[in-house]
Amino acid sequence: MIVDPVTLTGKYVRLEPLSAAHIPGLAEVGHDPAIWRYLLYGEVTTPEKMAAWVGSLLEKKAHGTDQPFVVIHLASGRVAGATRYMEIRPEHRGLEIGGTWYGLEFQRTVVNTEAKYLLLRHAFETLGCIRVQLRTDLRNERSQKAIERIGAVREGVLRNHVILADGRYRHSVFFSVIESEWPAVKTHLEELLVR
Repeated sequence: MIVDPVTLTGKYVRLEPLSAAHIPGLAEVGHDPAIWRYLLYGEVTTPEKMAAWVGSLLEKKAHGTDQPFVVIHLASGRVAGATRYMEIRPEHRGLEIGGTWYGLEFQRTVVNTEAKYLLLRHAFETLGCIRVQLRTDLRNERSQKAIERIGAVREGVLRNHVILADGRYRHSVFFSVIESEWPAVKTHLEELLVR
C-alpha cells in the first residue's frame, strides 16, 4: 500500500495535497480559536502559526506517516479547511483520517461529508485498505456525532491518550470502518450527498 499525493475531486469539494502555497487561505479561514479547541496543535490562529503547522505536516509527509490535504470549497473557490491521512500502516493495510478542521462557515455543511466520502473511497477502492480509523476528543460531542453520521463504528475510548498543547489530558474516542462495511457506508454517504 503506497499512499502517494493525489487530488480527489467531488461535486462540492476538491482535496489537494497540502503545500506552502495554501498557507494564506488556511490562515484566513482558520483564525477563530473555537476551531482549535479540541485539536492537538493549540490555537493556530495567525499566519505565522499556520506556516509552522503546515511545515510540521509537510515533515510528517516526508517521513511517510501522513498525507495532508487542503479542502477547497468548489462553489466559492475558497479554502474550507484541512484533513489528512495519518497513522499510515502499509504492512497492515490501514490508516487514519484525522487532523480535520474547517472554518466556521464550512462546518455543518456538505463539505465534511463529501471530504470523508472521497477519502474513504480512495482508501478502500484505490489503496486497498482493510481498516480506516477516525478519532476525536471525548469532550467533542459534535465531532463524535459527525463521525457516527458517516457510518463509522464506535470502538471505545483511550483514556489519557494524549496531552494537549495546553497541558490537559485528552481521552480519545476511536471509530472505524472496515472493508466489509465499506459498501454500506458508501451507499449511505452517497445518499447523504444527494439530499
